[in-house]
Amino acid sequence: MEMGFDEKFALLRSIAEECICEDELRVLLKKKPNPICYVWLTYELDYKGNICGSRHGDPDLHELDVRYWMNPNQVYQSGVKDNKINLADAKAICLMECPMPAADGLNFVCDYPEGDIRLSVDDWIDRDYDYFEFLTPDMRNSSLQLQGPCYPVIFPSVNVYWSCQFIARASNVSLKHWQQMGGINIDENILIDKTIHKAINSKSSVLKRYVADIGKSWPVLIVCGGLLPLFLSVIWLLLIRYFVAAMPWITVVLFNALVISVTMFFYIKAGWLGNDPLTVVIGESDPYVHITGREISHLHAATVVMTVVMIIAFLSSIAIIRRILIATPVLKVAAKVIGEVQALIIFPVVPYFILAIFYMFWFSATLHLFSSGQVLRNDCNTDCCSYDLKLGKVNCDNCCGYSIHYTPHIGIAILFHLFGCYWATQFFIACSSTVIAGSVASYYWARGEISHDIPFVTVVSSLKRLLRYSLGSVAIGSLVVSAVEWVRFILECLRRKLKLFDSARESCFGKMTSSSSQCCLGCIDWTLKSVNRNAYIMEFSWAVGKVLELGQY
Repeated sequence: MEMGFDEKFALLRSIAEECICEDELRVLLKKKPNPICYVWLTYELDYKGNICGSRHGDPDLHELDVRYWMNPNQVYQSGVKDNKINLADAKAICLMECPMPAADGLNFVCDYPEGDIRLSVDDWIDRDYDYFEFLTPDMRNSSLQLQGPCYPVIFPSVNVYWSCQFIARASNVSLKHWQQMGGINIDENILIDKTIHKAINSKSSVLKRYVADIGKSWPVLIVCGGLLPLFLSVIWLLLIRYFVAAMPWITVVLFNALVISVTMFFYIKAGWLGNDPLTVVIGESDPYVHITGREISHLHAATVVMTVVMIIAFLSSIAIIRRILIATPVLKVAAKVIGEVQALIIFPVVPYFILAIFYMFWFSATLHLFSSGQVLRNDCNTDCCSYDLKLGKVNCDNCCGYSIHYTPHIGIAILFHLFGCYWATQFFIACSSTVIAGSVASYYWARGEISHDIPFVTVVSSLKRLLRYSLGSVAIGSLVVSAVEWVRFILECLRRKLKLFDSARESCFGKMTSSSSQCCLGCIDWTLKSVNRNAYIMEFSWAVGKVLELGQY
């Protein structure tokens, strides 16, 4: 029996509720989706399992994208060692912005309006989430016991990556009003700050934010990471063709200028130069409040690395002046080849666009994998009670919060996905190098006798030989390089894990062994890459020479 429209719509909606993003519902209903789905990677969950900022939450949270923990005592207790309470199980709701204590009174943040609270979500927002005056005596007594539905705003907070970071500096005025009302004692300790800070800066949270940044910054990546390098590469080849004598010096000067510019940019964003540093706080905040994050530490480390790279690049440029003089005649020969085989200027665009298309699909799949999972209630063993507006009483069941749970095969799929990306990249680069080597070898063995009537004949012939004879060699070579890189990555992860578990007892011999193994694997990787690249060139050069000797060109 054929389903009607209502049944189809209900089916689509039930399917969409199992998906990760609201964009997938739009696709099913043939509406225009957002460019990239990263809502789970950016925003957090409330105590009901809703995604902050989602239109399909209960209630509608499309304007409420900041997570706020309502009970400060739960936050404090979750940071106490050997305590059963976890921060993921502490009661949190989604707000538009982080609340601040009142200057001359006491503010409250109340639960989503429902049950006997006859307010719409918009009215609740307009009242700054405070409907304490509408509470019944039972509700007020429950709130004074920090069981809801309203909780006092005692600590100031700032928006750090879409979560309200408490500042362990309680408002004396608000705390005094709370005590005068008969509220229970509220723990004042720096631990309330450190607990949230630790959760926000966990490795998994940082990784999610990095992946989400890729989804949000795709226009910048396309322009600065794709189109601009392609344009500059073509310009560089044309300059080699017509200004070959000056190009080595121009390249060295521009390279050093670029490295210095990038290093200065890192210094500015790290806050070591100028007044425009990056901050983990979203929106306006107290200038005297200083909050750091793991990303800021990564930025500082990258700045130090860029400083070392800049120094090495500058010193290397001075050291290779004689080699530049030797390389100039070689570049003149290369310019002559480019002039004769002009298709070499256009050909690199082909593998470039192939890689661009591949990366578009790869990044899309990456976002999908990292945002895959199920919102499930945590398995906890905590004693907590909170007022349930729907039931109209204090409920001590269902205290556990919600988290996004990933199945084991998702982790394996992500690892295979990363390995496949590196292998495919090495494969396409190897194919490009091989075709170019074959074109140059054809020109070399033909003593410059290239047909000018068919400008692409050498490149097309080289591409045919690659597809017919050398594709397997290129695939195996790129696989070997990728495998070595993957082994290095796995060993580095194991080394870091072992260092965390046994950092106190790590001996000098262990450190020396670890460093030596990393150095050896790095040398092997560099050697394999160099041998691979030269092997592609030698294989094609030898093959083209044999073909021409047999008169089969």
